[in-house]
Amino acid sequence: MSIEVIEETLIARDRRAVARFAADPANDRCWIGGIREAQTLNDQPFGVGTRVRRRARFLGKSIDYILEVREYEAGSSLAMTSVSGPFPMQVKYRFDDDRQATRMQIEIRGNARGFFGIASPLLARHVRRNVKADLQRLKQALESDVPLVTVPAKEG
Repeated sequence: MSIEVIEETLIARDRRAVARFAADPANDRCWIGGIREAQTLNDQPFGVGTRVRRRARFLGKSIDYILEVREYEAGSSLAMTSVSGPFPMQVKYRFDDDRQATRMQIEIRGNARGFFGIASPLLARHVRRNVKADLQRLKQALESDVPLVTVPAKEG
């Protein structure tokens, strides 16, 4: 089943600061629900060709997947494609100025297969709900007065 989810939120922070934080895989655990671990697999500076491995829980299942950056414009956009994982997907982040704030949009497109294909009627709803919650966590984290720090990975 094909899935297409597009969600956005307005964050009262500078676009470059929002983009820098959201695009850094070291911060994934701070705002993306279900992420247990995220790390870059390349030694090169972050950009086109960078691979990011994520370990997560989704629909009660543990999943590992690798995303490869295929487009990156610092402060404006990030597009990644899965090169390994339970289903092919594309993930795009877009950051735009909106008055004194940043409009961040997340777009996820994919095709479910295996267990996720069987659960595909629920998949789009779960993805949409999760992306909305992720954007809310990001907004709360970036708009709070608390300094942003990366949460250390859980053991086990």
